[in-house]
Amino acid sequence: MESGLSLAELVASLALATDLAMGHPLEQGLGACVVATRLAELAGLAPDEVRRTFYVALLRHIGCTTDNQGLAELVGGDEVELSARLNPLSGGTAPQYLGAFVRYATEGRPVLAKVRATGRIVAGLRGFGDAQRAICEVARTLAERLGLDRDTVAAVGTVYERWDGRGMPNRLRGTQIPAPVRLAQVADLVAALHDLGRADIEEVVGARSGGGLDPAAVDVFRGRAGELLGLLAAPSRWEAVQRLAPRPEQPLTGDRLTAALHAVADFTDLKSPYLVGHSSGVSDLARAAAERMRLPAAEVDEVGWAALVHDLGRVGVSAAVWGRAGPLTAGEWEAVRLHPYQTERVLGRAPFLARLAGIASLHHERLDGSGYIRGAAAPQLTPAARILAAADAYHAMREPRPHRAALTAEHAAAELDKEARAGRLDRDGVDAVLAAAGHRVGRRRGYPGGLTAREVEVLRLLARGVPTRDIARTLRIAPKTADNHIQSIYTKAGVTTRAAATVFAMQHGLLDPFEK
Repeated sequence: MESGLSLAELVASLALATDLAMGHPLEQGLGACVVATRLAELAGLAPDEVRRTFYVALLRHIGCTTDNQGLAELVGGDEVELSARLNPLSGGTAPQYLGAFVRYATEGRPVLAKVRATGRIVAGLRGFGDAQRAICEVARTLAERLGLDRDTVAAVGTVYERWDGRGMPNRLRGTQIPAPVRLAQVADLVAALHDLGRADIEEVVGARSGGGLDPAAVDVFRGRAGELLGLLAAPSRWEAVQRLAPRPEQPLTGDRLTAALHAVADFTDLKSPYLVGHSSGVSDLARAAAERMRLPAAEVDEVGWAALVHDLGRVGVSAAVWGRAGPLTAGEWEAVRLHPYQTERVLGRAPFLARLAGIASLHHERLDGSGYIRGAAAPQLTPAARILAAADAYHAMREPRPHRAALTAEHAAAELDKEARAGRLDRDGVDAVLAAAGHRVGRRRGYPGGLTAREVEVLRLLARGVPTRDIARTLRIAPKTADNHIQSIYTKAGVTTRAAATVFAMQHGLLDPFEK
């Protein structure tokens, strides 16, 4: 299957995801890329170095999901919100960072709690260098798996170094730091201050010259500040980035595409210890299930790739939420419900990724319309979406969660089967997933659209013109219950009238008098 997806499109989409993960204004990373690339040209860098600057700027925060739970525990709150507060401090001093950490961890708390939080922060930040080293190591690994060249991979691992030698992971100083990194650091701060509406951009950038930032790079910015800030006002930063993308560039295909999407999956799952390996595991399961259902090869690939990116929107929700054993607040639950939308939001710019997102964003939808976030029902759910929903549900049950241990294979299979019998998950998709997971699956009668056996009984009477009250009497259920079944049938069949429901029943052979 030809994807037509360029490396620049994939990396730019990941930049949107890192904005989400760090609470930055969406497209800040794209803006930093545009500014950094122009800075590289103005600084007279060679074409290969300009290309490297382009990718380093987009990947500057690719390690940002590393140990988010540890950061959330350190500050006793939401690490995404904390990262948003740290956004304008790039290139700043250690006391500035310490102050931001302490203010976040102590605000609104009683005096004794403030003292304890401050002590925890001070003690925890002593090991912050180790955390930054881990972030840089993860960043290098992910950049390599995305398919970047060796020099770009090495540069990505130095994005937290400082001009004055006080950075991490190797205390590089001055021109020991690759030029693309030094320019990307200036551009990152410029884009952050611009998107936060700051009027003192030149002053702040200038004040950090010689500390966190390269004085020469700062001078290039200050000499052309008007032009460079104007780039951030472009109608579409996405299009601006794609115009700057290195040429020629072969589309990602085959094993290279799969490897790159596996890197995206692991970037996602690093968000929480409870999620590690989830996306890749769901992909393997969904792909095997699609093959069992004899989907065309292109659709098998598509569902496998969609599964790799299906949870990307999770990175915008605090690790404290994913690690919570107790009940969530209304706001936290809303953030959880929105994560499929966020997946679609960050993947929706590149045509190939948008197609995958169309499947990926449906993994919490259910045939009866009870899922989220759209409340989509059977007629809107393709075979690929149905397989992904079943694979995600099964794999999640087999993983430990803060509030429960991992379910046994037998227990998870029984729960998945229950969802199919209730008409929430597709019977064929469930059977294929269970078979792919190694369960023996006896063929059961599955009904179209996810109809339950009871709903088929109601539909047969409905199609024969039996009034609702008589359907209730015949089946010994309450009239209100009968009406609820009828409305559910309409939703699953994608119809709004009794006549259309009758046609649906005939089309699918549901009126056979010998059918039990």
